[in-house]
Amino acid sequence: MPSGSGTPLHRLVDVSSAVRDTSSRKAKIALLAACLADLGPAESAAGVAFLSGAPRQRQTGAGWAALRDLPPPAEQPELTVSEVDAALERLAALAGPGSRGARLQELERLLNRATGAEQTFLVALILGDLRQGALAGVMTEAVAQAAAVPVADVRRATMLGGDLALAAQTALTEGVEGLRRIRLEVGRPVAPMLAGTAADVEAALGKIAPAAVEWKLDGARIQVHRSDGDVRVFTRSLDEVTDRVPEVVAAVLALPVSAIVLDGEAIALRDDGRPHPFQVTASRFASRRDVDGQRRSVPLTALFFDVLHADGDDLIDRPATERFAALAAAVPEPMRVPRMIAATGAEAAAFLEDALARGHEGVMVKALTEPYAAGGRGGAWLKVKPRHTLDLVVLAAEWGHGRRRGWLSNLHLGARLPDGSFCMLGKTFKGLTDAMLQWQTERLLELETGRTAYRVDVRPELVVEIAFDGVQRSPRYPGGVALRFARVLHHRPDKRADEADTLESVQAIRDGA
Repeated sequence: MPSGSGTPLHRLVDVSSAVRDTSSRKAKIALLAACLADLGPAESAAGVAFLSGAPRQRQTGAGWAALRDLPPPAEQPELTVSEVDAALERLAALAGPGSRGARLQELERLLNRATGAEQTFLVALILGDLRQGALAGVMTEAVAQAAAVPVADVRRATMLGGDLALAAQTALTEGVEGLRRIRLEVGRPVAPMLAGTAADVEAALGKIAPAAVEWKLDGARIQVHRSDGDVRVFTRSLDEVTDRVPEVVAAVLALPVSAIVLDGEAIALRDDGRPHPFQVTASRFASRRDVDGQRRSVPLTALFFDVLHADGDDLIDRPATERFAALAAAVPEPMRVPRMIAATGAEAAAFLEDALARGHEGVMVKALTEPYAAGGRGGAWLKVKPRHTLDLVVLAAEWGHGRRRGWLSNLHLGARLPDGSFCMLGKTFKGLTDAMLQWQTERLLELETGRTAYRVDVRPELVVEIAFDGVQRSPRYPGGVALRFARVLHHRPDKRADEADTLESVQAIRDGA
């Protein structure tokens, strides 16, 4: 019996293993739902997070180096879900001098009480490497089944609350009435709406008409919440970065509103208005050091393209035309992404050429009648860029030779599969500057899971934007396709691995779809 009260951790470990071992989506959902239904009210959020493959705390500060040498496993299971969640909470709170030693001690205490199977589960959980096929869609359906509520209500509550674990806890404890009380709340980030792709503006307008066409900026996605004098800024992954972007805070505080939720981009612009390379924006956006000095040397400009709330009025379910009108009323033109209503393909093509001439990467084509689909990637928004690009995940990297000796250079690139794993498409070392090589070496070593004499295997977390000339059939890789002349454009630390492009989308490019 466990030493603490609550659901034994080994129950979740067993379910996780069973989910991984079945390919049936229906069976996965049934296994997860049965486990979730047995969780106590206080542990439902943690249990859902664990079975989804990430701690509720998201970041614990523990990396591979801290978990490489495990203590002898316990002979009998005794840990509970609540005890593990509390230990992870303590880990996440550690910071400053002495935190590394304290983190190692906390991990040792936790892992000393775990059986071998539990240790394996916990290491994978902490490192974000719990590949069991329980993606958000599967878990959302499992929550709905366990709580006997409509899946649409769970999905909407998750999007508006920005957290499946919160939605699950609400569903399991308060039912559908509790889920429907979850609404957009100023100060709490909402899962951002995402875009599909189109080969060109003609193809996009063939799917969306009438449509708005706006510049596609190569910046960092931001969601800004203001309530009177309080402003909070979040990334596309819903992490708060308010302290890093004081100029964004100042710009939103200057707006003639008391409450607003804005969707847009933070981007570093040159004096002539052209954008700096994305790496300049990304470096500034990610840095926590000498923010005031960096603000002077590399200021960020906030440009917004949507509004979800304005002075007490929730706009998320309104059609785009109404949201665009509210945006124009609240935000002055210099702070809005340029946009036009395209009457013809020729007008849209001319707008695209103008955006490219100004140094931007393309355009977005957006339906005028659709609501803001928080967390969704559908056909209401389509991005058009003049070159083939994909967001892929680094699976491993090879040590460089010659002038690249000592740096991780040749990247193994993977596309996302339906079960959450990744399928290798090829390798590339092209397009990497010295600065990019140095940065990616440091980052990939933080993600290391093992190595050989020439290769370092990593957790599939780092997203890179890859340009390529085409997709060809290839028996060399398990997906049957490979990229032609792949080259790295940017590292995208602002994107999550589950936002990477799928193997299906790569195959569609090969097939000309």
